[in-house]
Amino acid sequence: MEQAERGVLATRHPARGVDAVPACFVFDGQRVAIPVDLIKPKGTTALQRVQNLDADPRAVLLCDWWDPDDWSRLWWVRASLVRVAADDPHRVALSSLLAAKYRQYGQQPFADLMVFEVTGLTGWSGETNRSVRP
Repeated sequence: MEQAERGVLATRHPARGVDAVPACFVFDGQRVAIPVDLIKPKGTTALQRVQNLDADPRAVLLCDWWDPDDWSRLWWVRASLVRVAADDPHRVALSSLLAAKYRQYGQQPFADLMVFEVTGLTGWSGETNRSVRP
C-alpha cells in the first residue's frame, strides 16, 4: 500500500450508498491519513466524504498498480478503515509524511486531516499470483 501514488476512498452516503473519490494518502505502518487540502479548487472544505464519515466512521481505501505491458506486475490492496481521533504530534507527523510524498503539499496546506486505523487488509499480486490477507 505504501508504494501506491494514490487510492480511491469509499465512504457510505446515507441515501445513495457508496461514495468513491480519488485520494492522496500516507500510511505510517499504523494509521492512514487523507488530507482535505487547500490546493485543489473546491467550493467548500465541508466535503461530502467528511460528512459521510461523521455519520459512519468506516471506509475503504483501494490502491492498485497497473502495468499494461507486464501483467505479472499488477497488484491491488484494499484497506478497511475506521476514522479515529489523532493527537497533535501524530497529526504533525502524518502531515509531514504527506508533504514528503507529494511535493504540492510542501507547505502542508490542509484544512483538515482525516486519520484512520486500518482494521483489515486484503489484496492480490500478479507477481506471486496469490491473494494477500495479512
